[in-house]
Order: sequence, then C-alpha cells, then structure tokens
Amino acid sequence: MGGASDLVKEIVAGGALTDPAWRAAFAEVPRELFVPYYYTVSPGGARERLWRDDPDPRRRERWREGVYDDVPLATRMRDGELISSSSQPSLMARMLEALEAGDGMSVLEIGTGPGYNAALLSHRLGDSRVTTMDLDPDITEAARAHLAAAGYRPRVVTGNGARGCPAHAPYDRIIATCALPRVPEAWPEQCAPGALVLAPIATGLLRLRVTDARRATGRFLGTPAFFVPLRGGGPATPTGQAAAAATEPSAPTAGASGASGASGEEDRDAEEAEVPRRVLRDDSFRFLLTLSGGSLDPPRAYALWRRAGRPTR
Repeated sequence: MGGASDLVKEIVAGGALTDPAWRAAFAEVPRELFVPYYYTVSPGGARERLWRDDPDPRRRERWREGVYDDVPLATRMRDGELISSSSQPSLMARMLEALEAGDGMSVLEIGTGPGYNAALLSHRLGDSRVTTMDLDPDITEAARAHLAAAGYRPRVVTGNGARGCPAHAPYDRIIATCALPRVPEAWPEQCAPGALVLAPIATGLLRLRVTDARRATGRFLGTPAFFVPLRGGGPATPTGQAAAAATEPSAPTAGASGASGASGEEDRDAEEAEVPRRVLRDDSFRFLLTLSGGSLDPPRAYALWRRAGRPTR
C-alpha cells in the first residue's frame, strides 16, 4: 500500500524536491486529509466518485491508492463542470521550488482548492506567512476544515483572486494554482519590490520578478500544465495559439502569442484521428477531459494534448 513516503520517492526520482525543506513538507503533510473524495473518468468517459468512507473496502483502497498516486485529482464538480482539483504532486513540487520562498517570506496563493498546497506552504513558512483565497465559499470552508484537521491554520479568504488580497499585502511571493489568460494588474501592485509571481497562463507556467507596482518581467518555465481556470477573472480556456505559445520554455513575457508550431492541416488530422487506447488510459489526458467539462470531445482534447507536448502534469 503506497503512502506519502512512496509519493515523495517518486517525485524525487523525477527530478523534483531537491530542497530538503520541501521534501519534508511533502513527506509530513497527509494528502489524504485534503481529498476525502474525488472523481475519476473511465476510458469510456463515465465519471466515478471515489471516497474515503465508502462501505466497499475495495473502493476505499482504490481511493487511497489514487490519493498517493502522482496524478491530479478532480475534487469538486458543479453541473458537470470541474471547479476545483488537487494538482499533480510533482507539478506542485516544481512550482513551489520555482517560487523560491524562504524563511520570513509572506505568500499569497490564488486558488485554494482542497487546501493541500496551502498546507505545504504553511509547513514550510508557518501559518502566519500564508494567505490563500478562492472565490467559492464552499471551497474555502472545506479547505479550512481540511487544514485544521491536518494541524494548519493559514489565513483562508473568500474573494475574487483576480483582485488579490490587499488587506494583507505586501507579499513576497504570489502563486496561482488556476489557469489565467493574463496576470492581473492587481497582483504586482500588492507585491513587495523584488517579489516573485508564478502563474499558469494557458498551458504554461509564467514566473515574473516584480520591479515595482507597475512593472514585472520574466519568462515561461519549461513545464507545461493544465489547471482549472480562475473564476471571476475572465475566460482562461487553453486553446489554439495561446496554448502553444505558453509551452515555449523561453518565451518572453511580452508578445508571447506566436505560431502554434503545427499547421492547420496537422491540427485537423489530430482532431479527426481516433484517440489511441493508451492515451484514453492516461491519467493526465483523462483529467483534461474532466477539466474541459464536456466542451471537448476525446479527439479534440487529444489534439490539444498533442499541441501542448503531451504534458504529464
């Protein structure tokens, strides 16, 4: 039976968690307390709910195995739409290390989700240094309960993440765990000089260094990823040229909208092609199907997945 220690070993083997402090956080924060249930999608497209208190012991074991697999977990659905998830742990590890947060720094997290990432931040920096916010009061209420059960009490705020949280600014770091079309102007304004902002833009991760309230510069990291879009901050569906541009490792912060890297004919071929069975069984591809909320059929989701470089997280 796998657990946190096996998950940490897998993440380390993949090249992440080089910082002992973050390695300790992942080893000591129990992910199972943050995902009492989650949804999976079968290769045929059917949705299934796995939960901790299922009376069937075999299903309970499947739930626990999924918790400690290095995969994203869909944790909250509404009217068939995915509105919250627990990100893939190895991606979380890479993002937290890229954030370069150290002792004494204050962090604002946009997109609380089930609260697992906020717990990792609190373990590393201390509760008083962490503010996490989400638009949905049901999500923040559940996250607050999960965090308390795990022994953490960061500041959990219900509000529009696109506006930030000025009441507790300035921040040394801002990290978003939701997809955005652009970095909101309010975020650099709430940063201390020299702060870092890390945010998913389309299917890429953008890291910015804040010079002052009106200026921040940086580049995309070489890690493609899919995230639930930020609600309340405008559309952020990763499609077309924006998705391809965001996956470029060295794309500059300005003018990052270049060619998709594939011709329209190739895109049509991908969309019309039958999705291979091995892809239908791939956890990241199935998560993308859930993320699309039914707006993408499997062939079109496969085309997007291919254009984004077949991301594993």
